[in-house]
Amino acid sequence: MVWCGLWTGIVIGPYFFKNDAGVNVTVNGDRYRAMITDYLMPEIEARDLGDIWFQQDGATSHTSHQSMNLLREHFGEHIISRFGPVDWPPRSCDITPLDFFLWGYVKSKVYVDKPAAIQALEENITRVIRQLPVKMFERDIENWTQRMDRLRRSNGQHLINIIFKQ
Repeated sequence: MVWCGLWTGIVIGPYFFKNDAGVNVTVNGDRYRAMITDYLMPEIEARDLGDIWFQQDGATSHTSHQSMNLLREHFGEHIISRFGPVDWPPRSCDITPLDFFLWGYVKSKVYVDKPAAIQALEENITRVIRQLPVKMFERDIENWTQRMDRLRRSNGQHLINIIFKQ
């Protein structure tokens, strides 16, 4: 499992979830909170990002009481999440820039040389993310802002006019 954060022209990550022996593991609440505490918060502080919003999907490890309490400690009311101060719209994976843009783009580049081992895959992911042009993020954030405006105007309904362009 891999995690990335996106902030106006900056990618924080990739962060690969591994156990103490360095073996890849799935994400659970404890691992997610450890990533936030041990990786994300130091990255935010090192980059002096200050007053930012944290957006996440509704995965159980993200929205457990412990995870949400930790996020509130760090981000206050600036959280877009299921059970958060700004509720994540149901069935809306398409509103996060990472889901509707970044992961698809990264996958299209990462698998070009057909990595045969996890280490090669992780190296490709890291390389592709490090080479992303800033201009691409600007367009991505602009597109996200437009979708959020349309979502707000539709009171959280499906964005049919975006998904199925008429």
